[in-house]
Amino acid sequence: MKTKNIPGEYGLRIGIRGSGCGGASLIIGFDKQRDSDLSYQVDGLTIYVDKKHTLYVMGKEVDFYEGADKRGFMFLDTPAS
Repeated sequence: MKTKNIPGEYGLRIGIRGSGCGGASLIIGFDKQRDSDLSYQVDGLTIYVDKKHTLYVMGKEVDFYEGADKRGFMFLDTPAS
């Protein structure tokens, strides 16, 4: 966040884009909180999820990958317990 000059009041937004015939795509990015958001604190980072998107992101794990081939956040399915 510091190297990209993202304001301190922003958090990591997790959600979906689109939900029609083409299906929904998971999205992630920094954003400010909205009235319809649920807010979580994870390892000192604020996470925002729109209430309408919770069904789509439940069971997903967000991880940060840094390798020679690419770098960034990615979604993983969490194993069923």
